[in-house]
Parts: sequence; structure tokens; C-alpha cells
Amino acid sequence: MQNKGFQSDFLGELKRKNNLVDIASNYLKLEQKGRRFWACCPFHSEKTASFAINADEGIYFCFGCKESGDVIKFIEKMESLDFMDAVKLLAERAGMQIPESFGAQQHKEVQQKKNRILSALDFAYKHYMENLYSKDAKVAQDYIKLRKFTRHELEDFKIGYSKNWTDIVDYLKSKGFTEEEIIDAGIASKKDNRLIDCIGGRLVFPIFNSFNECIGFSARALEKTDFAKYKNTAETLVFQKGRVVFGINLLKAQKQQQLLNKIILVEGQMDVIAMHKSGFKSAVACMGTALTKDHIAELKKYNRNIYLCFDNDSAGEKANIRAIEMFRNEDVNLKVVKLSEGKDPDEVLNNVGKEKLSEMIENAIPYMEYLIEYYKNKYDLDDAEQKGKFVKDILKEISKLGSPTLFEPYLEKIRDITNIPIEILRRDIEKTDNQIVYKTSNTEISNQNVDKIDEKAPKFLLASLLHKKKYVDENIDYQKLLVEYAKYLEIINQNLPLSSVFDIEGASEDKFLMDIVNFNFADFKDNEERTFRECIWKVAEAKLKKYQEELNEEYKNCEDLNKRGDIARKLGRLALQIKNKSLEEFNGRR
Repeated sequence: MQNKGFQSDFLGELKRKNNLVDIASNYLKLEQKGRRFWACCPFHSEKTASFAINADEGIYFCFGCKESGDVIKFIEKMESLDFMDAVKLLAERAGMQIPESFGAQQHKEVQQKKNRILSALDFAYKHYMENLYSKDAKVAQDYIKLRKFTRHELEDFKIGYSKNWTDIVDYLKSKGFTEEEIIDAGIASKKDNRLIDCIGGRLVFPIFNSFNECIGFSARALEKTDFAKYKNTAETLVFQKGRVVFGINLLKAQKQQQLLNKIILVEGQMDVIAMHKSGFKSAVACMGTALTKDHIAELKKYNRNIYLCFDNDSAGEKANIRAIEMFRNEDVNLKVVKLSEGKDPDEVLNNVGKEKLSEMIENAIPYMEYLIEYYKNKYDLDDAEQKGKFVKDILKEISKLGSPTLFEPYLEKIRDITNIPIEILRRDIEKTDNQIVYKTSNTEISNQNVDKIDEKAPKFLLASLLHKKKYVDENIDYQKLLVEYAKYLEIINQNLPLSSVFDIEGASEDKFLMDIVNFNFADFKDNEERTFRECIWKVAEAKLKKYQEELNEEYKNCEDLNKRGDIARKLGRLALQIKNKSLEEFNGRR
């Protein structure tokens, strides 16, 4: 069987040679309790350990944020890798050769190209750094002095200088790189049939990924120019702006040293450097581009306490509103820092110092409070019409919290602001809330027409089958009893180790499948077998009653007396089966 481009026996051996407990212990402080190992979850903030590793099965599950997976998935998330790169890392660790399966050869070729690009970028950023200290770099050195950058910032961020349009091209060619490779790395482009440095004559800020690999550059003009003040190198095989977080390598180092309790998201790399210089080491930025889901996924790997610290102007306000909308359903603790005494963090630091900025950060407000202030300032609440618009807009925002329990504190605030009775606000938010469309990974479901199907019984049955529980009744035809769950029965019938389920394409995104893989039988204590029997009858009874309804309808519409007699006899047998709780309809060997 092939899974994600590899034979299952290869992936099985890879996991055996990379014990999940051993791998996880490099990142987490584990404590063994019974047959499980426990730690504080690396994927969300918590003080009490809820991240559990099942050493026997080679899988993990967090009872807090519900993340789960095997050793490959763990490495994917901890090291920000895709599946193929995680396999490669684990294979190297175990001294295993990656087989030339379908997809693997293509991956190998892409990886070879990636490696050449990364090598060119590595040479380039180190050369730019050397340039900064040359006699030709006075304009860059003057700017460094103006910004009061110390040796620490220059070293931490590997700041450099591009002297002219050709220096870097000549240097990389001397190191054996072809023109095509230099272009592929985004370092140079072709103009008038010659290569020129894309960021010539600028102060250079290398961009690093979480592995401390240089993947591209951002650069600032040092003299008056008709072009943009800041410029990024082109997107490449290793650099996509919508996925890159500036400073992520330093953020990861903070997490590894267990010094990370929040992430401060600012607008640009100069703000990041200024924040680090003043001791705010968890500051990062999104490369001057709009915040994306990929940025959010990257940040959540390190900490779920996110503080927005955007500029104190209309553009920063718009950035806050958009970021709030992006983060809203992402299971993060989102707060907004209200800057004063300056337009941006760098200005605040220069005007009033780091103690004052630290106070502003500590006084950051929950995002919903920020939205209330935003809409309050947007409208004239002394005008009845504008007050109505304010209430309509803010109730729409509050309704997105999704739960009446969460609505209440904010409804009280709106009552205090508007003097509108809270009963009226509750009524109006119910009208608003009824129109919400909740999004899931694959579909959109209107909460007005949700047919809530009780999946608890089939989930318990399928989990018992997958986990090979001893009390499973082998005489039941589960294909017939659970016909709607055929795809899960197909997986179960393969008798895979639990960790191998994660090798199936799309398995991790299938919430129902993950629920049965990580099913918590401890909730049923000593009643598992009895619960299993009850669940079988619950599912069977529902099917028999549905069949009974169909036969009753058929009987009413049938005019043939002989057929009506056959239907009546079937109905009689069904009624008897339901009365006696008989499972004869579902008898059979699996």
C-alpha cells in the first residue's frame, strides 16, 4: 500500500527507528504517568500538562487544543516542515535511505534545486555583511549610526550592504553559481542582457526561516530614489511573502529557551529590530504584506498569545481590523496594543523609552474591547441614527463570538455606552446570530438549517473497532450496520497500526477520523462493554425505525392487496424485532 508517496513498510520502519517519546523529549519536558508521557502542549499555551504521548502506539494527542499525530506530524509542526521534508529529516536521523518511490524522485530533484538556492543565498548574505564594514559603505554606516544599531542588532539580524549592481553577481559566479541559479535565488535579474543585483545600493536585511536558513532579502534605500524605499527580492522556490514571518528564527530560539510568553506582531522589519534592541525579543513582522492564514499557522506553532502592535495611524487601524478578522476563529488569545506618544513602536521607543512601551504592551486590550472602541469612535452616539448604526455594527461583531455566554459581558458594555436596555440588545443579537454562516474546513453550514445527527454511538463503535477492543461483537455485520461510515470501516479493516492512519492522505484533516483515533475510553471507565452493546442497539434501532417508516409509507400508497399483505408481514416482523431489541437484521461475520 502507498501512502503519501511511500510504501507503508518504509514509513513503519521510519517510525520504529524514530521513537516518538525520544524525539519529543528533545523539545519537551516529559513526565511518565502510567503508560502515557505527559507535557505542556507545544501547540498552545497552558500551565497544566494536557499533551499526552501513547508510547505503545506512537501517537500524541492534546486534550486541550485537540492536536494529534505521529512522529512525522510532530516534526512537521515543530520544525515548520512539509511531509516530505519531515520524512527526510527523520530518515537522516535514523540512517535510512529514502526509497525512489513515486513522488520521491521528483522531491529529490526539487530538493537539489532548493539546496543550490539556499547555498547561493547563504554566500550572498555573508558577503553583504562583509560589505557593511568596507570603506565603500560609508552611506550605510552613517545610517546604522543614525538608527543607533549596536553590534548585537547587526549580528542578530545579519544586516549587510549591497555596494552596487554587479558586486554580488561577480562574487557568486566566483563561487561556482550559474546565472540561472543566481536568478532562481531571487538575488539578481537580467537587464540589457546582463545580471544586476535586485537590491543594489541598499541596506540589506536577510530573511531567515525557522531553521536559520537565509531564504531572501529585504532592503532599504539609503538615498533619495524614485523607487520604493523598501524592496524585497522576488518570490522563489524557498521564499513566498505570504508565508514568511520576519524574525521567526529568533522567535523559535526564544521558545527553545522557554522565554516566550507572547508574540508581538508589528508592521515592518525596522520595528522588529528596534523592539529587539529594547529587549522585546518576541517581536516579529509579516514582511510588509497582508496577514495570511499561513502567517497565522506559523505563529501559532510558537505561542497563542498574540499582541497586535501596529502603527498608530489610519493604516494601522485598518491593519488591526483585518488582523482581528483573520485571527477570530484561530484559537488564540488576541490583544491589541494601543500606542501613544508616537506613530510606530520605533517612534514610541525614541520618544518615551522602553518602560513606557512595556506598560502599553502590558495594558493591551482584548480584541473585542478594541472593536467596541473602534466603532464607538466611528459614530456620533449623540445622533440617534448613528447610534443605531453603531449598535448594528458592534452586535454583528459580538455575534461572531458564537456563544451567548461570551456575548453577555460585551452586551453589558454596549448597554452602558448607549443606555439601551440589555433585553433589547439580547433580542437584536439573536436576530443577528441567526444569520451567521459558520465555516468548516470543507463546507459552509448555515446554523438555521443544521440537521444535527447524533454521531456519538457510531463514533464509539468505530473507535472500539479501530482500537481492537476485546468486547467487540464479531457476529455483527458492521458494513450493514454502519453503511454510512464505509470509508472508516475500510481503514479499520486494513488492521493498520494507529500511527499508520496518519500516513493516509487527508487523514489529519478528517475530524471524525481523528476523533476515533484519539477516542478517550477513560470517560467510560468500567462501562465500555455495556456502552458498546447499547451503542449497537441505538444505531440498529434507528435503522429499523427508519425502515419501518418507509414501509408504512409504501403500505399507504400501495393498491395491490398481495403486496400490501407482504408489507404488513414485514412490518409485523420489524415491530417484533424493535420490541425484543433483536439484532438479527445485522447478523453476519465481518
